[in-house]
Amino acid sequence: MENKWLVGVDLGGTTIKMAFITQYGEIAHKWEIITDISEKGKNITTDIAKAIDSKLEELGESKSKLKALGMGAPGPVNMATGLIYEAVNLGWENYPLKDLLEVETGLPVVVDNDANLAAIGEMWKGAGEGSKDLICVTLGTGVGGGIITNGEIVHGINGAGGEIGHITILPEGGAPCNCGKTGCLETIASATGIVRLAKEAMEKTPGSKLEELAKQEGLTAKLIFEQADTKEEISQFVVDKVASYLGLALANLANAMNPEKIVIGGGVSKAGDKLLDPVRNHFVKYLFPRTKVGVKIAEATLGNDAGVIGAAYLAKTKL
Repeated sequence: MENKWLVGVDLGGTTIKMAFITQYGEIAHKWEIITDISEKGKNITTDIAKAIDSKLEELGESKSKLKALGMGAPGPVNMATGLIYEAVNLGWENYPLKDLLEVETGLPVVVDNDANLAAIGEMWKGAGEGSKDLICVTLGTGVGGGIITNGEIVHGINGAGGEIGHITILPEGGAPCNCGKTGCLETIASATGIVRLAKEAMEKTPGSKLEELAKQEGLTAKLIFEQADTKEEISQFVVDKVASYLGLALANLANAMNPEKIVIGGGVSKAGDKLLDPVRNHFVKYLFPRTKVGVKIAEATLGNDAGVIGAAYLAKTKL
């Protein structure tokens, strides 16, 4: 029993990350396959099952080596049935993911939202360091989140708990978000939002150094953080604006949850302290005194492996 593997699957819009993981959370083998979103994503479960079989064959292992499969998917999930309510990028609606995967793979399957699983991964093996009360925020193309209280993910009444990216941060005059609302945190603190803020600022004050560089190498969040570091004015303005809104949103969450750690991951977090230091400065201004004593903002440590490790933890503990 002890030397059986768990299968962790993290479904993204472009790739599906997969791993065989030990009971102790160590990755034995990891690989990825392309996400086939054609025909409303109907080949995805078959592709996953085939990938597992061919990897086992390649390693000379039999199916009996595998114990269970955990999977993260984008969008809200019905935890009781493993149904994906909707995954916009994949064309899924009320999609019976768990049932289909169990049939295809012959393994017991448990499914949750991808950002939730990244949070669980960080709790088990990453920056959470075994802390049972943490908030995990993923800053990428969008802003995802997972809230863990007393070691359990907060799902809420219909699977949409932890939607940190959709906290309204600008009640008036905010930019439209993919979710249909305006002024969401995601419209500011995502890579897309950071670039948009910089474009708006460059229009107001033409001829900046950032504008010159953007013409040469393209405007990215990475460039903006690098330039903020050299005290380029527009970049500094943008980073401070992003940090102030993110700090405010996280402080309000912390005041509600009283967590030990707030873990920040995703592509944007690669800016490291260039982002986290200004976020911390704004964050502490808005904290309830008692909350302030207990909480630290930390950078995620598992990178792209957080999702598959969290998926394995879910399979290990829930099945």
